Formats: sequence, C-alpha cells, structure tokens
Amino acid sequence: MNTHVLFVCTGNTCRSPMAEALLRDAVAARGLEQVRVSSAGTGAWDGAPASEGAYLVGLENGLDLSTHSARLLTRELVRGAGLILVMSGHHLARVAELGGEAKVHLLGAYAGRDEGRTEVTDPYGADLASYRATFTELQELIGAVVSRVAGTVR
Repeated sequence: MNTHVLFVCTGNTCRSPMAEALLRDAVAARGLEQVRVSSAGTGAWDGAPASEGAYLVGLENGLDLSTHSARLLTRELVRGAGLILVMSGHHLARVAELGGEAKVHLLGAYAGRDEGRTEVTDPYGADLASYRATFTELQELIGAVVSRVAGTVR
C-alpha cells in the first residue's frame, strides 16, 4: 500500500491541518517513518495559513501549525495518495470526481464511527470552544486511524 495519507476538508485551514498534525504526531510516536501525511482543501486558497482557531488549539495541545500552507486539492494530489480521508460527503464526491473513488473514505467511517456520525464538524468562523470540540473529535478519530494505518505498513 502507498503509505501517503491525505486529509481533505474545504479550505485546508482548520480540520484537515489539525488532522494532519495529529496523525503526523501519532505516526512519529509509533516510529512509522514510512507513513507520509499531508492535507488539501476542495476550495482552498493556495498558501493560506491555518486559521487562528486551529493554530491556537494546536498550540494548546503541543502541535505547531505555524508553517501550514493551504493547498487546493488536485488530480495529482489524489493520484499521489494511498489513502484519502475526508471530513464530509461533499469532499468525498470531489475526490471521486478527481479519480480517487477507490481510496477515499469519510474520516469518521474509516475510524469506525456509526452511520450518521461520520462527518466532522467544521469550526471555521466559530469561537475557540468550537475549535476545541473539533480538535477533540479529531483526536479520537485519529487514534483509530493510526492503528489501521499501522496495520497496513507492518
């Protein structure tokens, strides 16, 4: 399996950068050097920084998003990824349009959540408490994801 995990959200400034940082931290802690992690957005402005809320919540949790630079999801990014994890149904549809139907999953479904709880709430433009709630949600999901990913690279 290609061990490049790509997270996708809308603007690539909140959910996907937080998920990317969480998984990158988790694979490093497990010594899974062969796993690469990145992120992109279906409507991203190339070069945009992480949102202030994502940045601050990352810092609170020991993750530095200061060097994050948003990028637009492209066919090349889809082609280069082995596993694509998206935050909501419309992201799933966009990845499929770009040729990634066979390797894309809703993050919640991939992490084993019940049907109806598979989308990750978008905190964009909300208060810091909303960012904290999304971060906590992502932490739980990434815990399950790192176990699945580790199982594919051994």
